[in-house]
Amino acid sequence: MAPMQRVERALSRYVQDILSLPNVVGVGKGFKSVRGEATRKPAVVVLVKEKLPAAKLQRGARIPQVLDEADTDVLEVGELRLLGRTDYQRPARPGMSIGHYKITAGTFGAVVKDRRTGEPLILSNNHILANISNGRDGRARIGDPILQPGPYDGGSKDQVIGYLERFIPINPVVQEVTCSKALRLQEVFNRLVHLVRPNYQVRMQKVTAGANIVDCAVARPVNREAIRSDILELGPVKGVREPELNMAIVKSGRSSGITRSTIKVLQATVKVILEEGLTGMFSDQFVTGPIAQPGDSGSLILDKENYAVGLLFAGSDQTSIGNRIQNVLGQLEVEF
Repeated sequence: MAPMQRVERALSRYVQDILSLPNVVGVGKGFKSVRGEATRKPAVVVLVKEKLPAAKLQRGARIPQVLDEADTDVLEVGELRLLGRTDYQRPARPGMSIGHYKITAGTFGAVVKDRRTGEPLILSNNHILANISNGRDGRARIGDPILQPGPYDGGSKDQVIGYLERFIPINPVVQEVTCSKALRLQEVFNRLVHLVRPNYQVRMQKVTAGANIVDCAVARPVNREAIRSDILELGPVKGVREPELNMAIVKSGRSSGITRSTIKVLQATVKVILEEGLTGMFSDQFVTGPIAQPGDSGSLILDKENYAVGLLFAGSDQTSIGNRIQNVLGQLEVEF
């Protein structure tokens, strides 16, 4: 009988006996590991909450080294539980709910490294980690608490996962004026208007000239143990690639989980509603089929081999929009 057949026979015969042992959370077939290195030797693999030395186990709780001529192996996996994307999780992983303390909730996109210090950082959108701030409006400040899960999902001040480290400002198409001369002129206009229309008010606004390129920000985790870098249900990021037309892409997001589509448009300039009455212009974006729902903003967009190509930030029922990942990494001075 072939070695794997012996493993399968032992597994079918002893599965219930093994699962009844204390500390055991699962059992299956696989290859035996020796000093942490996988071999090609088939084995009954027993999954345990914690791998303990034999001396600490009662005789009846020990896993036999051989079951009906089939080798066994023990793999520590911790306590298994449902991986809710909107639940409190430590360590938290990309694909889960996260958000600045003033917003609703978005998606933890990826773990990146600061190019200067090598420290791990949490990547997502400006509008998720910095509340759509242009850096002068007081909507967010460096050091603001970031919650996991986001506030909409029950995140509270006791569930801080990190602190806003830096963000790229988002400039709306139309902004309230802030210069002193314009504000004085606005005040004069309002005094004149109030003489004939007491309930009316004049507000001066300026039209911004340039378009935004990215909607991105990073947060510093409270500690390294608070986060993991592998993306929920997708695994580790292998590197970075340029987005291409017809490229198959995938994302893991807080609201819709794993979704797939293709890239349909490159080098796009788009008008995006930032919030009620506020619009932003974004250039050098790429357009995909619909892969997102509200709350998926901040998700990393990957190709079918898990290379990052973009950062999801906007969309509709018919389409989704991503920043080129090269722009995101360059602007924030981070890398994978």
